[in-house]
This record gives sequence, structure tokens and C-alpha cells, in this order.
Amino acid sequence: MTQDEPSGQVMSQGVMSTGEGMRIFPDVEACIDCGGCVVACKRTWDREIDNQRIDITTMAEGVAGPQGENADKTGRLAAGENPGETSLPMQCYHCENAPCVSVCPTNALQKEDDGFVSVHEDLCVGCQYCLSGCPFGAPQFPDSNDGAAQIFGTGGIMDKCTGCRERQEVQKGPACAEECATDAILVGGAGEIADELESRDSQPFFNDEAMAIIFGEEDAQLFQ
Repeated sequence: MTQDEPSGQVMSQGVMSTGEGMRIFPDVEACIDCGGCVVACKRTWDREIDNQRIDITTMAEGVAGPQGENADKTGRLAAGENPGETSLPMQCYHCENAPCVSVCPTNALQKEDDGFVSVHEDLCVGCQYCLSGCPFGAPQFPDSNDGAAQIFGTGGIMDKCTGCRERQEVQKGPACAEECATDAILVGGAGEIADELESRDSQPFFNDEAMAIIFGEEDAQLFQ
């Protein structure tokens, strides 16, 4: 490991530690597209129907890989083979090198000292640059009005996954991760997540560029 791991008690196999320095990361080998994470987030934060802070993206739906539906997706992808149908929990991963922070012209998005990427609503002008900058589809604009955006240049206030920062401050895990039936959402430090994936004989589903965005160049090396 190359960093101090976050403090906080272990809550489950998926939630290894919480607080400062934590990361959220998906294990696609474990995700079964049950939607439990989406429901947990909506219930915990009373989100509107059309505002999802986490979503499950399914690629190659209905396509079986050469070894069956659920066999070694990341390994086959790394070998340049068809991984078959793959479900991926997509949310804000609170990236070390967050592109949304870099492109925000008003500093509405900030990388906080504890590692969380937060939205300062009073600074957001709804330009939606963050939506273009984020490779993971995290930014949401639930109150946007397309007509008004064209006239006034506003797409509404940005909303996204907060990492359940308030829960982590009292040593609870993010609701999505704590209620994931298969521990497909991993929460902890970079070293802890890398070790957990290795123990599961799993690998990251993202390429090297995306891993460097999420974990930073140095810590991304832990996953190789």
C-alpha cells in the first residue's frame, strides 16, 4: 500500500473502512443488476424518481461470454475477449483527479481535504460542463429545463452521489454498499480495494486512464 487507509470500523466485506481517503469502486464480477443499490440510495436520501445518484449500466445485454454468463468478465476483457453481458454500478467515485472539478468554471465542484468531491450549490450555474467532463456519468441535473438552458445558460443545479458523507462521518458505510446483496460496491482505501479484488480473483473493469483518474497515478499501480 502507498497511502494511509481511512479510519472507521469494518461493516461488511464490501465496506472495509470509511472516512478520509476513502474510494468507492465497483466489482463487476459480483454485480447481478438487482437494483438494490438504487433503491437504497433513493430511500436513504428521499430522491425523486427521475434523479438517480447511482445507476446500473448493463453492457452487451443478453450476450453470453465464451465461458457462460458470469465467468471471469474482467479477465476476458483484459485478454481482449468478449466479456459477455456485464453490469456496472455507476456513480460518483470521488476521483483523485476528478475531471468534473477541473472543468467547473465556478468552483462549484471541489475536491475536499478529506477526499470527497462535493457540490457547492450556491456556486453552480448549471452550465453542465461537469457532465461532459465526467467519464462515469455521475452529474445529474434533475431540475434542468432544456428551453431555459438555451436562453439563460442554466441547466439547473447539479446533483450527484455524495458518498453518503454524513453516514461515513459516523462510521457507517454508503447506503448503496451496505445494502448490496453481493458486495459489488467496494468502499475503502485504494490498497484495501485492490487487496479485496485480488482475493476475489477479480480485476478492475476500467482501463488505465480511468484508473488514474479515480485513484491517481501512484495508487492506480496497486491494481496492476
